[in-house]
Amino acid sequence: TLLWETLGQQFVEYEQVAPFLIPEDQQRRLLELLPLFLKAWEQSAGVIVLPNIQLFASEVSKLLTKEIKRNLNGKPAEEARLALEQLLQQKGEAGDGYLLLKSVYLLSQTDLRTIWNIIGSGLPAALMQCLYLLFTVPPKKTSDDTETSEGDAQTQEMLVKIMLNMYKEEQGVEELLTADKLQSLIIATSSLWDQCSHSWKVPTGRVLRTISKAQTKTSIVYLQAVDCIKIAVQNLFKLADTLPACDVCEAASIVLCFVKDSYPVSSALLTEFENNDGYQLLLKILLRCEGLQQNEGDPYLDEILDMLTCLTTCGKTELKVSGNILHPQLPHFDFERTQSSGMTVKNLQPFQVLQSIFQRSNDQHLCGRILAAIGTIWAWDRVNFFLLEWTLQPINQFTDIIHFKPHPVQVQFFRLVESIVLDLSYVPHEILKKVQYLIKENIVPFCTLTALQCLLCMTQKDLLFSDIFRDSGLLGLLLALLRKEAKILRKAAGTHLPGLKEGTEKELNVVMLKMVAALTARSVRNTVVLKDYGMVPYIKIFLDDECYRSATLSILEQLSAINYEEYMSIIIGALCSSTQWELHLKVDLLKSLLRILESPKSHSAFRTCSGFNGLLSLLSDMEGALQDPPSGQWAAVGQNRILELVFYTLQGITAALHLDPVNSNFFQRNGLFEKMAEDLGSLGCFWTEGKRQIPVSLEKKRTFAEFLDAAFCTSEPFPAWLKNCIWILNFLDHMVKGTLHQESYFKERKPEMGEEVRDDQEASQAQEEHPVVFNRPGNKLSSSAYMLDCTIVHAGAVCVMVRLLPKLYKEGHAELSQEIQCALVDHIQSLVKSEKSRQVMCESGLLSTIITSCQDAFCSDSHPLHLPLTRVFEKLSSQAVEPHVLR
Repeated sequence: TLLWETLGQQFVEYEQVAPFLIPEDQQRRLLELLPLFLKAWEQSAGVIVLPNIQLFASEVSKLLTKEIKRNLNGKPAEEARLALEQLLQQKGEAGDGYLLLKSVYLLSQTDLRTIWNIIGSGLPAALMQCLYLLFTVPPKKTSDDTETSEGDAQTQEMLVKIMLNMYKEEQGVEELLTADKLQSLIIATSSLWDQCSHSWKVPTGRVLRTISKAQTKTSIVYLQAVDCIKIAVQNLFKLADTLPACDVCEAASIVLCFVKDSYPVSSALLTEFENNDGYQLLLKILLRCEGLQQNEGDPYLDEILDMLTCLTTCGKTELKVSGNILHPQLPHFDFERTQSSGMTVKNLQPFQVLQSIFQRSNDQHLCGRILAAIGTIWAWDRVNFFLLEWTLQPINQFTDIIHFKPHPVQVQFFRLVESIVLDLSYVPHEILKKVQYLIKENIVPFCTLTALQCLLCMTQKDLLFSDIFRDSGLLGLLLALLRKEAKILRKAAGTHLPGLKEGTEKELNVVMLKMVAALTARSVRNTVVLKDYGMVPYIKIFLDDECYRSATLSILEQLSAINYEEYMSIIIGALCSSTQWELHLKVDLLKSLLRILESPKSHSAFRTCSGFNGLLSLLSDMEGALQDPPSGQWAAVGQNRILELVFYTLQGITAALHLDPVNSNFFQRNGLFEKMAEDLGSLGCFWTEGKRQIPVSLEKKRTFAEFLDAAFCTSEPFPAWLKNCIWILNFLDHMVKGTLHQESYFKERKPEMGEEVRDDQEASQAQEEHPVVFNRPGNKLSSSAYMLDCTIVHAGAVCVMVRLLPKLYKEGHAELSQEIQCALVDHIQSLVKSEKSRQVMCESGLLSTIITSCQDAFCSDSHPLHLPLTRVFEKLSSQAVEPHVLR
């Protein structure tokens, strides 16, 4: 504060005596104040506290202007540049020029009124003269260049910052017009770019861009009067043939800034640019940018493209076009009610440059930036798509050549096409016809794949596309292509023949199947077309390949809408014909079956197509699969995968029985519950030796619910065989209640395209290394909750549990085996508490099942299961209606 007060007093004194001093003394007195000013600034953390700061800034700026003119006037360019460097450089003790420069630099960063005082000193024109010299006259190399480089950089930064602060104001630009250096510098950038001072290229560009943004009517008239843009364009035409592309871009971007930024004030410079072949210049420059390395010249190339994009909206009159809206269109599309935001295309010439570059270049960066520019123009105003497509037809024409472009450009282009539907809600029929032709010709498989993925996204958006692509012939084309591929697959029959598709071509098959699935989804008419084409036998061939399977099943599921029997015949047949180790195939088929069985109308077809026997045969095929330790080929499969297959098999049976008395009666009458018990008992985790179980006394007794929680907990030291048994009993328990088909214990597995498909045995082995994580059971019930009576839906499943009861045993685990047996009996007893449930159980033959399956327990009073089984028997026998059952 003291320093600022001292400076303030000394400056007041200076003001009082200055009128009476000769110029040399005035200058000396003012220069004597500058060290104090800089010291006060340093000690006040950059805060200037000076009451008459505007007057101080004016005086210092005038002196700096005077010194610059004195050192430059009347000297040749090279001498003037050297004199300027000597004036402003800091060598040893700071000279007068450096003190003045730094003081003005600090003052220019204060308030707007101070900036105006600096501008009024004549400094803008003086510094423009300095910039012209520094840019156009390269410095002479000296031996101490390295020592002074840091000081030069500081001087350069201060000079540039002062100019930026002055020239961002309109007053600053107006002051420049008192000299002729502005147009001289603009023209110099367009003619001397390869001969100028390299270190001043970027700073000069920064300064000129700042001036460009602050143009006024007066400055535009001035530049127009001296043909500045015309001369600059002519010079750039010459440079475009000789300079590297990135350098020409840098120079051209400066000139284009003045054209673009001046338009809101006046169209004069844009008109001058257009009348002197400015767009042809930009086309020439941009085409030379092909093959530039990533980031080489990118900022200036991108700047030119951005400015070209902006120039499309620079026009005096709105474009008036009337196109023919082809139908059908999406329900919510209404062109007449499309509101304009004002950012509409009014100038087609700059867009024609963008369009021509895309048509003539295959450069990934260039083409990608142009597609991004088109997307930007569409985003400005929805009307712009129609204005451009109904005049220049860019997207329509690009479709003809897109297969020549790099793959990333193809992806970007079809995303743009996709956005016409997704964002504009418009169906571009003419463009879609060309895309469809591209798919038909299949010149470049990757392009065909990308195009088809685009149409797939559209189809998934609205059901209307199912009709459009059927009527256009796309559905028929895809079916014909898939028929051809299916024949190749059938001929290969699992071998790796050279004709089999891999990579992009295989992925194309996947997308074709997905497209057919999307076209048939919720479209009975399209499904009938598929069936009439005789495609069903060919479609099911794709089931064997995991990459094709999901889409294939979707198609077959649509087929069920018109013929449940045919769908069931295919799925059950595929399940029965699959090999013992094709677990993934079986699980996927069962998941599809479950989706269809959600419809009660499908249950009859499931029964008549031997669905129950087919599913039970899956259990028979897994004999010994859950042995502990695993043996044979099952050791490589992974027990979690086997449990998953058991789960989905039982889910399928439960779903087919759900609320279907005919199926339930069929299953009961044909002894299929007994068959199920036999198949489950042979899986390997249940006891099959036939030896008499030795009773032991139990120290603890857990409930069935506690066993289930313990089996789910991976830290519980349960043997694998027992965990597997508990899981199967849990599945059966949900089957009893009729809820198994609603449960979800296994995480979804989604095969990814792009990886080589492994066979099921290898895949299962990988799953064993990274086992399936069970979702926690849906019935996380406490022990007391398990004792509550519940509704029995499928009584036969209780009989299955009873038949498995004596098989819950393993030598070496007698106590644990007996504990789980007692827990299961208690649980069964809880199931038959009500009179209704006991009657249902008697009718299902549970009494006979208990007697025949648990003879050992009934024959020995000391057997741990004797008492609980007797209680169950007594409860049931009171409901028995046929004497022979009791006998």
